[in-house]
Amino acid sequence: MDIPVFILAGLLVHFVFLVSIFDIYFSSPLVHGMTPQQTPLPPPAKRLVLFVADGLRADSLYELDGNNTSHAPYLRAILENNGSWGISHTRVPTESRPGHVALIAGFYEDVSAVAKGWKENPVEFDSVFNESKYTWSWGSPDILPMFAKGATGDHVYTFCYTAESEDFGAQDASKLDTWVFDHVKSFFNSSRSNQTLFSALNEEKVVLFMHLLGIDTNGHAHRPNSREYKENIRKVDEGVKEIASMLESFYGNDGKTAFILTSDHGMTDWGSHGAGHPSETLTPLIVWGAGVNYPQQVTSQFFEDNVLKEWKLENLKRLDVNQADIAPLMASLIGVPFPLNSVGTLPLEYLNNSAHFKAESMFTNAVQVLEQFKVKMNQKKATTLSFLFTPFKPLSDPEQINFLKKTRLYIQQQKYDEAVSLCKTLINLALEGLSYYHTYDRLFLGLSIAMGFVGWTTYVILVIVKTHTNLTKTVQSSDKESAALLYGFTFVGMMITFFLLIQTSPWTYYIYCLLPVPVWYAVMRELHVIQNLTANLWSLPISQSLGFILISILGIEILVFSFFYRATLTVGLLVFAGWPVITQLWVQAKTTTLIWTVLCALLAVFPLMPVVGREPNIPLVIAAGLLTLLISGFSLASSCKSENKYRNNEDMKVHFYQMLSIALSTYVVSNTHNSLKNKQGLPVFNQIISWTTLVSSSVLPLLSPTFLFQRLFSILLSLMATYLLLSTGYEALFPLVLSGLMFVWIHMEQEALQHYGLSLKPKLAVFNFAYATDITQFRQLHLDDIRRSFFFVFFIVTAFFGTGNIASVNSFDPASVYCFLTVFSPFMMGGLLVLKVVIPFVLVSCAFEAVQVTTQLSSKSLFLIVLVISDIMALHFFFLVKDYGSWLEIGTSISHYVLVMSLTMFMMLMNGLAQLLTTKRLDLSRRTKHHAT
Repeated sequence: MDIPVFILAGLLVHFVFLVSIFDIYFSSPLVHGMTPQQTPLPPPAKRLVLFVADGLRADSLYELDGNNTSHAPYLRAILENNGSWGISHTRVPTESRPGHVALIAGFYEDVSAVAKGWKENPVEFDSVFNESKYTWSWGSPDILPMFAKGATGDHVYTFCYTAESEDFGAQDASKLDTWVFDHVKSFFNSSRSNQTLFSALNEEKVVLFMHLLGIDTNGHAHRPNSREYKENIRKVDEGVKEIASMLESFYGNDGKTAFILTSDHGMTDWGSHGAGHPSETLTPLIVWGAGVNYPQQVTSQFFEDNVLKEWKLENLKRLDVNQADIAPLMASLIGVPFPLNSVGTLPLEYLNNSAHFKAESMFTNAVQVLEQFKVKMNQKKATTLSFLFTPFKPLSDPEQINFLKKTRLYIQQQKYDEAVSLCKTLINLALEGLSYYHTYDRLFLGLSIAMGFVGWTTYVILVIVKTHTNLTKTVQSSDKESAALLYGFTFVGMMITFFLLIQTSPWTYYIYCLLPVPVWYAVMRELHVIQNLTANLWSLPISQSLGFILISILGIEILVFSFFYRATLTVGLLVFAGWPVITQLWVQAKTTTLIWTVLCALLAVFPLMPVVGREPNIPLVIAAGLLTLLISGFSLASSCKSENKYRNNEDMKVHFYQMLSIALSTYVVSNTHNSLKNKQGLPVFNQIISWTTLVSSSVLPLLSPTFLFQRLFSILLSLMATYLLLSTGYEALFPLVLSGLMFVWIHMEQEALQHYGLSLKPKLAVFNFAYATDITQFRQLHLDDIRRSFFFVFFIVTAFFGTGNIASVNSFDPASVYCFLTVFSPFMMGGLLVLKVVIPFVLVSCAFEAVQVTTQLSSKSLFLIVLVISDIMALHFFFLVKDYGSWLEIGTSISHYVLVMSLTMFMMLMNGLAQLLTTKRLDLSRRTKHHAT
């Protein structure tokens, strides 16, 4: 295969692998076409008022302060005297959007919503608002439009403040909640003079929704234990009291208003949410008014969280629910159909109604969930061959009829408890069945992609063996064999296409299932290579072959583990430290081995350091700057001492300028930090120096000599000046230690070449990058080159994860960019943080470029080995992708897979950049330079 065709095929195959996870794991679970289900009996309430206090933790609302008084006295009085209370258990991800969807639509939003933004529906879904006669809502522009847009007809009205009002840095975010309460009051006042609005407000099945964002905003800005957060809770409590009082008088105390106060998610002590910590998943639920149970006294009750005593609520019955259960509760209270996609179970203990009403409501709930199951089952049945279709046995058609008949009979016989129990069983089975059919094709598609992965990796290995080693003899395969192979694979492809066609599968299924066919055809065409390779392997001692395979597997597993546990890199680096001892290299190069071992051990410390929430440590950054200056001073002194004939005045000037950049960067970091500490802002002079350093760092290396160590050292100095400006703590030392190890690695690889008798030792001091391509006679691959490639991939991963976890945005400290800018600018800040990650990457790539040219290897052969290693890692991550758990876990699993898939493309880019940085030279003096020949 030609190189351009090979690269194109590789990119195409990787693109399919990359896109496949979104189809296999992250398709929407929602189905459409169900019949709405409604309780046939009259509801207890005419209208419902829903307060959602965004970001309110359960403990913050229920706990008492030091004087035994509540932060929310009105709501405390309600739960003690008028209504029912409990904890609503939210699901991860604990974010505003999925929280509100669970509350109002009754289902847990799928991960497919991640990529669709906040303000629009990724999929159409039904909600309590949509089923109501009228809904009026007040609050955030991030939440309200989502439910108005999804509603059919024109009966969901929204009143939002501007998006700019949501300012984390605002003096007092509780004004967002005051805005809502004020607008609700003025709305009702204006209705007295607007007959159309007045009559609409007096209709049945009306919902009033107030989204209160102040608590969440204050929690982010000041933390949940702050005075501002608690004061905001007090203001919300007062607002709820005023609204409840106003509504009672507006409706003439008709006793037909039901009230619910809850939250979409909680918040951690450090002011974040999204994951599954109890402080994020436990939210308050207080329900009172029409159709709601009064407080129930109990002598004892047990909950695992043991907080009742602390809250002094141990004698009032606590009724816990899942967040999606609130949607059926609201529907039942005002008598609207349950939202079509709801997966919630009606919490009967909150209802103050007849046993007959409760049983009928529960039956409606069960039929509504069963409707979704039937639609999902019929969809899957229609696209699967009858002899291949495996139904969900616990809910076969006869079982469904049996359940429904039995329940209806129990209700007619007034055996309401038995009917309710049967309905709960039916709901649980229907939910299990929904999940079963949603993931029905996952194994089949996963295996197809895995087949493609394995085939592609096998093919790349065969290309390496065939073109870059002496292991195989060239054999011409007969035309008959080639034709038979082609016809065989064409037949398989046609069979797969026919099979998918009669099942009316989506078009993407064709790509995933047909991709392995041409890939494995290419593998089978190289059958003679496989035979030769197998024969060669059998000729080796079994212990040697098995040892090599085991070490390879262990190495790749360490790389995979390092994505999850950074400490794995430490283990790997300590093994590297012992590598010269194991291979007897230390015998011929004792000093180099000693330095290698020390630097490996030093670099091994970094992955053990903390990532998130670390405090700035500016003295360490200054120490790194001074250390760099000291090293560059030594380098300059030694080159002057040896009267280095390869240097001239121009080179000296570049070196001095780089040293000046390092000194200035060190000063700017120190000065900027002090200035910000004293609240004096970012000095303009410092900002100018920072940006100038950033721009010059990409040009300066190109002005230095192209001799191996001089050029690499110049690259280090230039990038180090920028890295210092982006550092806030220990990570400033990371590029220094990494570069030191890279310099020694180049020497060690020379020793390894000699050790295996592959080459004479070139003089590294006079090795010139500019002439490397002319003088190098490329050699064939040796087994040791696999180790070389593995080292490179390992160092690349270390460069990524050495000081932080690139897969998680919260690993990065925005304080890193304060030398460049302090005004919030997400793209500029993001770009600078990416640059910070890329700098160690560039250092490793340049060192690998040096290793390639000094060990007389073509970059293509080593790149192919790197491709194999990263593809095997990608296959691991394909099976580790999650579609459940916190958004952090889901996001991390996706980004790991995407990272490894992009690694090959990124390394191609880095390879090009490294070649540019090491071989090109800008000649500003326009004079002819004299190089040693």
